[in-house]
Amino acid sequence: MSSLPDVILWSIPAFLVLTLVEMVSFRISPHPKQYGYDTKDTATSLTMGFGSLLFDLLWKIPIVATYTALYEATPLRISVTWWSLIAMLVAQDFFYYWSHRSHHVIRILWASHVVHHSSRRFNLSTALRQPWTGFTSWIFYIPLILAGIHPAVLAFCSALNLVYQFWIHTECIGSLPRPIEYIFNTPSHHRVHHAAQGNYLDRNFGGILIAWDRMFSSFEPEVERCKYGLTKNISTFNPLHVATHEYAAIIRDINRSKSWRATIGHILRGPGWKPEQE
Repeated sequence: MSSLPDVILWSIPAFLVLTLVEMVSFRISPHPKQYGYDTKDTATSLTMGFGSLLFDLLWKIPIVATYTALYEATPLRISVTWWSLIAMLVAQDFFYYWSHRSHHVIRILWASHVVHHSSRRFNLSTALRQPWTGFTSWIFYIPLILAGIHPAVLAFCSALNLVYQFWIHTECIGSLPRPIEYIFNTPSHHRVHHAAQGNYLDRNFGGILIAWDRMFSSFEPEVERCKYGLTKNISTFNPLHVATHEYAAIIRDINRSKSWRATIGHILRGPGWKPEQE
């Protein structure tokens, strides 16, 4: 499995070049002030992206060890062919959907994922704004390991999924032909996912395929102009604060809790949950 390329590492130059091209395009074409690029915001997104690469090296040690132990324990094996790789990529995307959806509705998971939604801008640099606590997703893919998918193949599929999602973080692409919009995740669908208003909240969780959202009733089409960011935005570009602010908020809420039920609720209920007595 060592022959599988490091997709993310090889894609970094393209990420940076395409981000620069988009940045220049906003400079030379008129656009509303609240859209496009902001120097501090972009710098924060890039810092979060490079930081996530470093922290992921740390989190991968226990994750790879666990995956390897589970893979050795299962008698199932799925060989890698062109068609099985496509099937495994679709399967990974299915479990990505549930991981992503869970990271929006379980607060301790949201504390990690909120980093990606913390920008009030939506551009290619936003795709690089990744959490430093990326250890929260691995458990969702255990069924794939137990089904006989080699950990290296799972990592390859996950990387392809992440690389695919880079190009959908843009306002420069409108709606695509209907068959594409119906099956695949597109910039239009992902703009809705990053929006923080009304019916757009917690919608369109798909990675490569938007079909899962249509199947599980979490799809919302883009109709009105999106307003990006959080329902309660943070007012800092400090990368450390961006990475940890929701964990700090959880700790503050736990310290104010008056019961174990409230404590558990602040950890496992939705991000906006409050005890009835508060």
